[in-house]
Parts: sequence; C-alpha cells; structure tokens
Amino acid sequence: MAFTFQARRIRKSFGGVEVLHGVDLDASAGEVLALLGENGAGKSTLVKIMAGDYQADSGRLIVDGETHSVLTPRQARALGVAIISQEFQDALPLTVAENISLGSLPSRGGMVRWRTVRRRAVDILDELEVEIDPGAVVGSLRVGERQLVEIARALSSSARLLILDEPTAALSHHEAEVLFEFIRRLRSQGVAVVYITHRLDEVGLIADKVHVLRDGETALLADVAETGRRDMIEAMIGRKSEELGRPPPIGRDLGAEPALRWTDAGASGRFEGVSLKVMPGEVVAVYGKLGSGAMELAETAFGIRPLDSGRLELDQADIVYSDPAGAVKNGVGYLPADRKAGGALMVRSVAENTAIASWPVLAKFFGQWLTARVENKAYRRWHDRLSIRSRNDPRQIMRTLSGGNQQKVLISRWLERRSRVLVMVEPTRGVDVGARRDIYEALRELAEEGIAVLVVTSDYEEAVQVADRCLVVAKGRPVEKLTGEDITMSRLLEASGG
Repeated sequence: MAFTFQARRIRKSFGGVEVLHGVDLDASAGEVLALLGENGAGKSTLVKIMAGDYQADSGRLIVDGETHSVLTPRQARALGVAIISQEFQDALPLTVAENISLGSLPSRGGMVRWRTVRRRAVDILDELEVEIDPGAVVGSLRVGERQLVEIARALSSSARLLILDEPTAALSHHEAEVLFEFIRRLRSQGVAVVYITHRLDEVGLIADKVHVLRDGETALLADVAETGRRDMIEAMIGRKSEELGRPPPIGRDLGAEPALRWTDAGASGRFEGVSLKVMPGEVVAVYGKLGSGAMELAETAFGIRPLDSGRLELDQADIVYSDPAGAVKNGVGYLPADRKAGGALMVRSVAENTAIASWPVLAKFFGQWLTARVENKAYRRWHDRLSIRSRNDPRQIMRTLSGGNQQKVLISRWLERRSRVLVMVEPTRGVDVGARRDIYEALRELAEEGIAVLVVTSDYEEAVQVADRCLVVAKGRPVEKLTGEDITMSRLLEASGG
C-alpha cells in the first residue's frame, strides 16, 4: 500500500490565540504538494505538528491508516517524516558521510564503524544520483550541495514524507534547477513531498497539487494543472488580484545630479564595466540571477567591497569611506539579502533594532547614555508609517515577528538614521505576498520624499513592480537598461538569459 499522511481538523493556539482552525492536509507517495500562504497563515505551525516539533491542541494525524493524536519528533522520524528547514541542521566541520549518518552512527562494541558510515553515504548518494564526494567537509560545500546532503541524511533514515521549507531561498538559479530535478526523482521513487514556498513560479515547475492556507484555514486546494497564478494569489490574500502592476510615472523633478553613480566600475572579478546612476526621488533596480554580480555591486555602495576599476560617487564626490560605518555616516543605509545573519538583531527588541544605527544621534551626555524610552519613541515613529504588524510593543523580540515585518523594522532603522540613500538586496526574499505589497508601497513613498532607492533583486516580478529604471546584469556585465513600461518580465528574462 502506498504511503499516505493525513492531518485532520488540526487546531493549535499560542498564548490564547488560535492560529490553526481545524486544518486538513493530505500528502501521498509520489506526489509533490505545494503549501502556500502569507507569513502567519499557519504553514510552519502545521508542518511542525506533522514532524512532532509541536503538539496540536486537537485533531488527528493518520499515517498509513494508523491514527495518532500527537507525535513526538522521534515517533515522526520512525514513521518516515523528515523536515528540512531553512536553517540547516548540519555539522560544518564533519564530512558529508559523517553528516549523512549524524544521529545514527553505526557502531559495534562502542566503536564507530567508519567503513559502514562511508558505504552508507556512497549508497544513498548513488541512489539519489548526487555527485558529491562523501569525504568532503560540509563547510566547504555550496549552499545547494549542503541542502542535498541534508535531504540525503533524511532519506538514509527511510524518510517517506519529506517537508521542504523555502528550499530555494538561498540557492542560485542553477542550484534551484538541480534541486527541482532531485525532487522529481524522489517523486518517481514514491516519496511524498510537502514543498513550502513564496515563489509562485516554482509551483508550476515542481508541484502536482497546491494547498493555500489563509489565517489558519484552507483557502484553496486544487490540482496545479487546473490552477492559475491569479487563483493562488487571490486565495493567499483573500481578495481579487490584478496582474503585475507598474508604479505610476514619476511626476516630480528629480534634481540635476545623482545621489549615487558608478562609472565604468569593476570589482574583484565579480562585475565590470558598470555605469549606473540613482537619482534622489526614484527607485532603480539592478536585476540579475544569483552569481550575476548584482549583489556585489550593491556591496560597493556600503563599503563592504572596494572597486578595482572605474569610479563610484556619492553626491558628485568620489566615495571616501571604505567600510559600512563610513557609509552610515555619509547617509547610506543597507539591507542585506540575509537579514538574520547580516542585518537583524534577532534576540533584541524591535526598538533596539530600529535605533541601533542612530545611537550616536539619540544618545545623551556626549553619546554615552541611551534609554529604552528614547528607543521606544524611535520605533513608534515608524510602526504605523510602515504598517509593521506586531503587538505594537517596542520591547517585542525581533525573532517573534514574521519575515516581512522584520524587514520593515530594518527599513525603519535607516529612516530613523535619516539616510539619503537606501540600498536593498533581495528585499522581499522569504516574504509573503501581503508584506511584499507593503514594502513596495513604502519604497515608493520614500522615493516621493526624495530618498534615492536602489533595489538589487533576482526576482523579475519585484523589478517590474517597484522600479522606475532597471539595469540588467548577467555574468558580471551590464546587458540592458530598461525604463518605465519597458520593464516587463519577458524583457528581463530575455536580457538575463532566462
């Protein structure tokens, strides 16, 4: 009998607030189920209940016909359920083979059987057609390879249901294609896959069925072949959705001189020959696939990466700073692609996250004394302005917010600092549809107030929806400049080699 996993009438509350209101979900062998929904819709809570990390308040989990009221993580693993989260659970100093056997090292008489460890790794990698050296240290692998090792470890323990949470968020285009082919092989081998994503284009590429959650309830369950993109968006946001909209034409004077300007610029073999200007009052996008050099271009504006050739000017003067601290002092704000590792203080309050770049300005007594009251006022200045969805408590811990609201707090950091230039790399990566809309509207409003906004993105939809002008880069070279209504998905994909 083919493997089946059924969740029935699952309810779950946190702090007296119910986040799942009797949800059903079905996962079957040889099928990929795309699980969609805005942040806060209940996706992560539901799959954590399936994997035993959380326990439901009520409902049933039925695995191959056997009913369970709750599962522990050990029970779930024994039943063949494995979850691969965005934060890898690998051990970087260990080898691929050791990671695959992590938690279940074969031993005899208290001694690890290392030949068996290697043979197990070779067998599972061969079976999955993955070309990775079992003896390679995991810390030396690319992100996509580390992800495949994580999946191999799960499957070496006889996983029959694989739950993938935003698996392509940090992958290059090529690595994502490798992962998709890998998932297709797993499907053909009878593995059930639940695939959580915010990228709607991936649904058509990889999934058989789509399940949309909204506010803790099922909003859509359908075959992918019979479901349009608009149907999925409308199910997620609960209202009618138009096709991709363009920002209105700029109806104001931008001034005579750019805030930022690169002239025939190059850096460390990452990009070369780039000439680009960003005017106060406009949003400029640099569009390119990961590895195109677009992200490295943004890093030069914030003093993270020096130029090897050409010029970079801020307010018509050659940039004199060589580190982020200097960039901040000169009015440049920066949001990295990985907000957790490079931007947000996840265990500190939202008020501290807003105020940190402005401490020298906000602090009293010669910049040595900063009170919580001052930080709280700084946060409240931007809470409503940026539509930050939280408890409206300045002392709320940053990690308790959804990804989209964390991003808004980081934007507030640079607004509080009164930055004249805002550089954002992948600003809506891992962010749901509703939060994307809020962020785009915020960027447009900032531009209207005279801030120069540069958005570096590998998401063609993002470039279409937010940019007044767009530079397309591929393999480290500028390939096309687009303006206004010429910024379309087809033009971007064609120019970038898509």
